[in-house]
Amino acid sequence: MGKIIAVANQKGGVGKTTTSINLAACLAENKKKVLAIDMDPQGNLSSGLGIEKSNTEKTIYNLMIGEMTVEEVIHKSVMDNLDVIPSTVNLSAAEIELIGIKDKEFIVKKEVEKIKDHYDYVIIDCPPSLNMLTVNAMTTADSVLVPIQCEYYALEGLSQLIYTVELVKERLNPALEIEGIVFTMYDARTNLSLQVVENVKENLNQTIYQTIIPRNIRLAEAPSYGMPINQYDPRSAGAESYRKLADEVIKHNTDQ
Repeated sequence: MGKIIAVANQKGGVGKTTTSINLAACLAENKKKVLAIDMDPQGNLSSGLGIEKSNTEKTIYNLMIGEMTVEEVIHKSVMDNLDVIPSTVNLSAAEIELIGIKDKEFIVKKEVEKIKDHYDYVIIDCPPSLNMLTVNAMTTADSVLVPIQCEYYALEGLSQLIYTVELVKERLNPALEIEGIVFTMYDARTNLSLQVVENVKENLNQTIYQTIIPRNIRLAEAPSYGMPINQYDPRSAGAESYRKLADEVIKHNTDQ
């Protein structure tokens, strides 16, 4: 049965989409069958996995407004073992179009239920805000993975996200858990990165992944080539880190 993980942080620029793309790709490299769902109207996960957004008419938007079924919007074998449901800027209109629709928080969940058993992992990239799209992702997910940038304001907004997860759990999805926190954009040359990691560990009673994703120029370049880091530069520090994170996620979910 597929494990569904939403990657969320309402703060932008924390490596959320980078984590979604590369975790999905490294799980697929690990012979796991993976579906990546782009719930962000910016569509960066889609383009980062090589999907030409301007040419695609089968997206999560078409699914949400009831034009297409989940099977119709899946782009098969974008990479070995990796399928994608892409997104385009149209998705930003879905929130308005769905006003007044009954059970609109569960649209994605109902569709993903039909196909989740075909996958080992479903990774959902959430938008950097706490809106109806994020709520749809959280009602669908079993758990939420939270990337945190190693910078001074890292903890700002995190309590709000944890509160949102608790609220969704209480009212909409009793099974929802926080998968864990992963540190991104770690710069070993600064004391600040180290202090942020220590500060979060002291202040948060959450699972914290041991893998820390470094600041890495190759990681930043990869999306512009439409490739995950394990294909763009398989030997880079970024690729190694995301492979380790994928191993940890697999181990964490096997041990439960």
